[in-house]
Amino acid sequence: MSETLRTPLYDTHVALKARMVPFGGWDMPVQYEGILAEHEQTRKRTAIYDICHMGEFELNGPTAEADLNRLLTMNVPAITQGQAKYGFLLDDEGGVIDDLTCYRLGPQSFFLVVNAGTRVGDREWIESRLSPTTIFEDHSDLTGKLDVQGPDSRAALEEIFGVKLPDLGYFKSVQTTLGGVPMLLSRTGYTGEWGYELYFDINKTVELWNTITASGRVKPAGLGARDTLRLEVGYPLYGHELGRSRTPVAAFRGMFIDMTKDFTGKAACARDVANGCPQYLCGLKLESKRAARQGDAVVDAAGNKVGEVTSGSVGPSLGIAIAMAYVDAALTAPGTVLAVDVRGTALPATVVPLPFYTGGTARKK
Repeated sequence: MSETLRTPLYDTHVALKARMVPFGGWDMPVQYEGILAEHEQTRKRTAIYDICHMGEFELNGPTAEADLNRLLTMNVPAITQGQAKYGFLLDDEGGVIDDLTCYRLGPQSFFLVVNAGTRVGDREWIESRLSPTTIFEDHSDLTGKLDVQGPDSRAALEEIFGVKLPDLGYFKSVQTTLGGVPMLLSRTGYTGEWGYELYFDINKTVELWNTITASGRVKPAGLGARDTLRLEVGYPLYGHELGRSRTPVAAFRGMFIDMTKDFTGKAACARDVANGCPQYLCGLKLESKRAARQGDAVVDAAGNKVGEVTSGSVGPSLGIAIAMAYVDAALTAPGTVLAVDVRGTALPATVVPLPFYTGGTARKK
């Protein structure tokens, strides 16, 4: 059995009496004060998340752009310096090896942020398919990552560090320094709220965490709140909405895929775009606060299984139970009435558009 990994903040989480759980091979905090309180802190004020478990790769060289454009679904040449794009790393059959974010650091320099549980497989897949003149470096063990999320995050960080933050647009990044620590500062977010991702020397993790949390204005939040927040805004989680068993067309109906270029897995994506998928990802709003969970069956009026829940919870900002599910294509129109079989009880559910929550500040200018 492989050893569970720990971030530099493990002892800090334990001292804060966080409830620790295994996640992607790591021992991570699921909650501190409580999921509902941490969810509200992020939606209304500012919270800080330990995301040091994520993977970070850097690719450099004259062939880096072309290699990434062949391996990833997004249009890599169109990424300008200081910009990031979201997309997928696919296998030859179009299955999702990982969903990731690609940053351009310079004319021939790129930065990939990948999921913790897929990091090793991602690295092996990418490295084995690179040109000899592309330099690949896995910086995951050297990189600390803190996410500071919430509508008050800019004002909070400016007050804490006594600086004016750079004006960053959505999915933009900049090299800067906060508290004497050089870092890549980005604004992509996974919560639906305005916020920042800080990438820096991993040895500075505890120092930065303590500086940011010292006043109490920015409070710690765990994976539990991160999950309810991302579910409310309809963001996928690898291993739930995304995986090797289907193309990303089923999840996003062609979004984040540039079909005008060649890339690994394109044939399968083109097939699904042209012919349609047997099932598509959709949102379900339940009539009760009893939450559906991953693996629960979605059924039609006759009780026939027509889909399966990938993620489910009560949406704290909405006051109702919500879920994402893959459902038979003919039954994914908004307003379609279905049910979710939750431990033998059929709970009425209605197909609704994603995102469930539309009041987020992430895209504000």
